[in-house]
Amino acid sequence: MWDYPRPPRVEPVPARVTIRLGGELIADTRSAVRVLETSHPPVYYLPLADFVPGALVAGSGSSFCEFKGAARYLDVHGGDVVRPGAAWNYPEPWAGFTELTDRVAVYAQQMDECTVDGEVVTPQPGGFYGGWITHDIVGPFKGAPGSMGW
Repeated sequence: MWDYPRPPRVEPVPARVTIRLGGELIADTRSAVRVLETSHPPVYYLPLADFVPGALVAGSGSSFCEFKGAARYLDVHGGDVVRPGAAWNYPEPWAGFTELTDRVAVYAQQMDECTVDGEVVTPQPGGFYGGWITHDIVGPFKGAPGSMGW
């Protein structure tokens, strides 16, 4: 991932991607994309339409990415569990990132389980970044203690 580009690149994911929360499967897709950016594990974005109804509810807060634009946060619901602000998307992503329109990313550490082709992902360290680490991704990763200045 240290050879990932800056600015980031969006690419399709030829794999099944799933998300579980509260003991329930809340998202299942073969239409995910991932964003690759230097010093970060990939961030996976799933189509809004591939989440079960009611799994995503508008939350509070927003953030800004110098490449993608303004993000909004979503609360994630599964079973009897609610994770406030555990997902985000870019309602109007900037040029070069329009593939993210109508797609959502989640913080893997706040879910029961996120998988890529059956492999359970490891969440990116720290509380701000939302990368998913699989066996083929090698660190160190931004987000770990002492890495904020990278």
